[in-house]
Amino acid sequence: MKQASEHIRGADVIVVGGGHAGVEAAAAAARMGSQVILVTHAAASIGTMSCNPAIGGLGKGHLVREIDALDGIMGRAADLGGIHFKLLNRSKGPAVRGPRAQADRKLYREAVQGLLAEHGDLSILEGEVTDLVVERDRVAGVMIGSRALEAKAVVLTTGTFLGGVIHVGNHQSSGGRYGDPAAIALAQRLRSLELPIGRLKTGTPARIDGRTIDWTQCEMQPGDSEPEPFSALTDELPNRQIECGITRTTEATHRIVRDNLGRSAMFSGNISGRGPRYCPSIEDKIVRFADKESHQIFLEPEGLDDPTVYPNGLSTSLPEDAQAAMLASIPGLERSQVIRWGYAIEYDFVDPRALNPTLELQKLEGLFLAGQINGTTGYEEAGAQGLLAGLNAARRASGLAGVSLGRETSYLGVMVDDLIQRGVSEPYRMFTSRAEFRLSLRADNADERLTKWGIDLGCIRASRRTLFTEKGAAISGVRAALEGMALSPPEARALGIPVNADGVRRNGFQLLSLMPQALPSLGSVVPALRNLPEWLRVWVLTEAQYYVYLERQRLDAQKLRDAQQDLIPSSFDYGSVAGLSNELRSKLESIRPRSIGAAGGIEGMTPAALLLIMVALGRQAGERDVA
Repeated sequence: MKQASEHIRGADVIVVGGGHAGVEAAAAAARMGSQVILVTHAAASIGTMSCNPAIGGLGKGHLVREIDALDGIMGRAADLGGIHFKLLNRSKGPAVRGPRAQADRKLYREAVQGLLAEHGDLSILEGEVTDLVVERDRVAGVMIGSRALEAKAVVLTTGTFLGGVIHVGNHQSSGGRYGDPAAIALAQRLRSLELPIGRLKTGTPARIDGRTIDWTQCEMQPGDSEPEPFSALTDELPNRQIECGITRTTEATHRIVRDNLGRSAMFSGNISGRGPRYCPSIEDKIVRFADKESHQIFLEPEGLDDPTVYPNGLSTSLPEDAQAAMLASIPGLERSQVIRWGYAIEYDFVDPRALNPTLELQKLEGLFLAGQINGTTGYEEAGAQGLLAGLNAARRASGLAGVSLGRETSYLGVMVDDLIQRGVSEPYRMFTSRAEFRLSLRADNADERLTKWGIDLGCIRASRRTLFTEKGAAISGVRAALEGMALSPPEARALGIPVNADGVRRNGFQLLSLMPQALPSLGSVVPALRNLPEWLRVWVLTEAQYYVYLERQRLDAQKLRDAQQDLIPSSFDYGSVAGLSNELRSKLESIRPRSIGAAGGIEGMTPAALLLIMVALGRQAGERDVA
């Protein structure tokens, strides 16, 4: 990676932080043609996986594919560092499948740094940003000690470093993560700007020496026999694949935790910040799910040549002696040796409702926020935000208007909309259930949805552009062939496809939705469908599976766009709208929005709820016409 010159005075874009959000922000801004400086405490730690050694999962895997579709780094780094690949929800529909890869920490970090080094207009500067240079409600640079660096836009990606405090039992220490200092001066500066700042917390488990684990007591879990890469640019996964272990907590474990709750930082009152509900500490699990006899623990090796094991599911802030007793009560871990104790960390975040959809602060032009500073949790959520913030920082530096993504286009659009409309009361985690249009927002079609948008913006480099163009041409040809055919019921039945004798002519997608096995038969009619490569055959069958539903979703999305100016009568009865939550109904009745567009701006509103209101509006209008 290129080190910034000691004499450099500034750059178009300055990115603060070397975590996943910072990496994607810096790389995206550089791809847009901006000169970029990435400021971090230690260049060697860029790309470090602070918590679990894995990328992707349900919802999260969709974000990684979207990052890759926009030529980001995370997907390729996961492929280069991955040592255990698994497609979650494989038995379910493609819309909710989530690619996940456990990574070798060292290989992953090296991959991130190597991929970052490919961006020529990006340089690294080691140091601590202690202040922002602000001129007339606009950020004009940063201070590193007494040194000022000028910038046309700044992206803050501070992770858990902003005012970070580490908790182990009743012991507290300042830190951004284990072994790294917190960003105290910058936290104080942001508070002085009177931004809406709160506290959140997250945690991590102890790290165990895998050589001291009795693996014979664990259920071993291999990865997929045919591992699926994250990146469209990956032809072959380079590393050998390993197995993970599964064990469970016991009644003795639960008793030890309950006996020591008063010594846990979370339960002793030492932490005020709210933790992630969907990734709870072991203390939270045992208190909230008191009826459960045990909880699953995944033992994840952290590297091919590293004995460290990450016990996923044992995040804790208990004191060290209690952690030791807890581990000794778990099958396979009775004699395990601890390499590093678990801890909780509490840190500052900015209420994301203070942001624009571009991730720029509303009250401070040129300052963009991405990652945990916006109240999210996880590498994937951070990386996706970083990419969008980097794109917009580069556009701001060039005097161009910012860009954003809608909920109907991407999981990134869903996440940003959730954050800026609803805010957070706990660290935000992406799930497929958050997306109303998830049938069309699949992990397998991220490039179809986003790469053309990225090409138009100028953030897609030549190799990906070529691949996308070639793939797009193949898809377009097959799509045209399938949508261009129109078989009558007798013609379809002659090919062995059972359809009703209703006189309706059906295209290829409609026929395959009834009988996927009919693809070879359709090939006998349309030559373009013969001898398809495997990836294209899978694409055809997936599109056919969702064909009817995708059309409905497209129509629903269009209805929402067209109805923004539609007025809502002041007398409209929200109590008649079946399916609205009590919370939303109460807000609507209190605020009485004048239009569909105004209703869409209410905190907590979703496209699904807006569609319910539109249907009810149409029904009530029809009843008035009849009367």
